[in-house]
Amino acid sequence: MAHAPQIKVPATYMRGGTSKGVFFRLQDLPAAAQVPGAARDALLMRVIGSPDPYGKQTDGMGAATSSTSKTVILAKSSRPDHDVDYLFGQVSIDKPFIDWSGNCGNLSAAVGPFSISNGLVDPARIPKNGIATVRIWQANIGKTIISHVQMTDGAVQETGDFELDGVTFPAAEVQLEFMDPAAEEEGGGGAMFPTGNLVDDLVVPGVGTLKATMINAGIPTIFLNAEAIGYKGTELQDDINGDPKALEMFEKIRAHGALRMGLISQLEEAAKRQHTPKVAFVAKPADYVASSGKKISASDINVLVRALSMGKLHHAMMGTAAVAIGTAAAIPGTLVNLAAGGGNLDAVRFGHPSGTLRVGAQASQIDGEWQVTKAIMSRSARVLMEGWVRVPG
Repeated sequence: MAHAPQIKVPATYMRGGTSKGVFFRLQDLPAAAQVPGAARDALLMRVIGSPDPYGKQTDGMGAATSSTSKTVILAKSSRPDHDVDYLFGQVSIDKPFIDWSGNCGNLSAAVGPFSISNGLVDPARIPKNGIATVRIWQANIGKTIISHVQMTDGAVQETGDFELDGVTFPAAEVQLEFMDPAAEEEGGGGAMFPTGNLVDDLVVPGVGTLKATMINAGIPTIFLNAEAIGYKGTELQDDINGDPKALEMFEKIRAHGALRMGLISQLEEAAKRQHTPKVAFVAKPADYVASSGKKISASDINVLVRALSMGKLHHAMMGTAAVAIGTAAAIPGTLVNLAAGGGNLDAVRFGHPSGTLRVGAQASQIDGEWQVTKAIMSRSARVLMEGWVRVPG
């Protein structure tokens, strides 16, 4: 019996920050996949190797973690003062859907380099040597990201000595500015604090009533105090990901937080919205040993943070969650700010399972409402492979 042959689609496999994913130019996708819908989702899921009941994504480009089950679609921007439109899809590993509800801050670091190398940025705006500024429209959440990309002899500089905890090898630094990062989420009305409070009592049946800071910045995030849920804030992946009861607890918290934030209207909807919101827990600084064996001293950091992504503790920190951390830290009275010592903080260095990361944010209170003009952090990015991906027709 004859079967349709595989199709070839131009693609680039890239690392951005502590994530990696498959990048496409919109114009290179098959016509049916150039618009949102079932055809696009089916193509991208097949590229990644989902849904996979074995949870391995062996027959695709994914690597069976939330950090590697990712796709990106880029196009020249039609918006004024922007170079490129960036759409991110978080592919479920074992279920047949793609979550388009949020951004990936780590892969944001690869958007500028890819866009320059693939002709999506006006050559007149790219210096032969120095720093190219790429103005990115983040289409998932309707926000602007400014990427500063190093150029050498007319090409993107990928190699360098910038080290990022969670990434084994050094590379060139890419500085990102997340402009006005309070997320425009459905039902959230665009408010940074959708409940109107810096700290809420979040009632989670079977878990208890937890103090929570629920914030829309970078990505909707629910922050908890580590000790309130039986943790220290120094945990590594195996401490939580091997504990089914703990993962079930976090998913309950996430679902009830999503409902309280107005991101869903019924609890059942949380199962189809795996990418957002995130759940994170914070604690005051303490000594610990990172997953690489590196010793982190309490004196090296302002606060400890651990975050879950797609139902598992993240090996480092999601870039968008880092924006949420920096934003929350900058606002006196949030759980993140209090764990970091309180007061006015325009930057924090936080400890995560793989090491530390510094993130800054500029916050101000206008007419009683907190506003953050931008959050800033540095990542790195690198092309791993480029050519075509093949997908059964």
